[in-house]
Amino acid sequence: MICNLCPHRCGKRPGYCGAGETPRVFRWGPHFGEEPPLVGDKGSGCVFFSRCTMKCLYCQNSPWSWQGRGEDKSIAELSQIFRDLALKDGCGNWNLVSPTPYLPFVREALARLRKEGVCLPVVWNSSGYERVETLAEYGELLDWALFDLRYSRDATALKASGVKDYVEHARAAFKYAVEQRCGPERAICRILVLPGHHEEAIESLAWLAAELGTEVMVSVMAQYTPAYKALATPPFDRPVTPKEYAEVAEAAADFGFERGWVQDLAASDPKLALFGENMDKGHGTVQ
Repeated sequence: MICNLCPHRCGKRPGYCGAGETPRVFRWGPHFGEEPPLVGDKGSGCVFFSRCTMKCLYCQNSPWSWQGRGEDKSIAELSQIFRDLALKDGCGNWNLVSPTPYLPFVREALARLRKEGVCLPVVWNSSGYERVETLAEYGELLDWALFDLRYSRDATALKASGVKDYVEHARAAFKYAVEQRCGPERAICRILVLPGHHEEAIESLAWLAAELGTEVMVSVMAQYTPAYKALATPPFDRPVTPKEYAEVAEAAADFGFERGWVQDLAASDPKLALFGENMDKGHGTVQ
């Protein structure tokens, strides 16, 4: 099977991400830790797909993003996961976490449900490393955009996440989501503050304000905790300092962003932040 879904454009499976020709899922269930518009009363219906189009040194979900743990699912089984999230768990949306390698399978699984009259808004939950052409082709899976702007400099993206052209693609993807699909009402930009690189978070905020305006919802995140290969890679081997985080939070206010959230610095506590490394596979609630 040819795969050119992400910017790597490998032209084959498996490619850079390691995904095969069958959708692989690590965990699914109601998630109560997402941004408030997505959570509602019964949680956001997250499906954590295995593999990823980036190789982040600090990934907190490395057991399935790097190592590929999870269970292969048929289209019927994937449909059942989505059905249960809607009808048994009562979730208010389907939240696709890093779905890009499996988009054709997700589309088919959800199409079956829609024929049955089972339909929820779909959240495309992504690192931001996407092709605009893919977002357009799979637009029915983009009711909500929950995208990262992780870096403002490609050299950092290459060192920390193994991709050399992140900035161009991530900015174009979020801009497309806001202007062509979701509007500012259903697009959330996550800004994860990274140790030693907090100025890039400020640069991303500046780009957002200049290109898309301050009506865009911004989620400034403090939950970085050294994990996986970052433990041996300075400066990613340390937490974000209070000074670094305060400067980013102040910048968000100074730029005039009024719609969004600034996480408390306590979110960087490893007991809170490393849930992915300790999470069991299968169905379960995420707090």
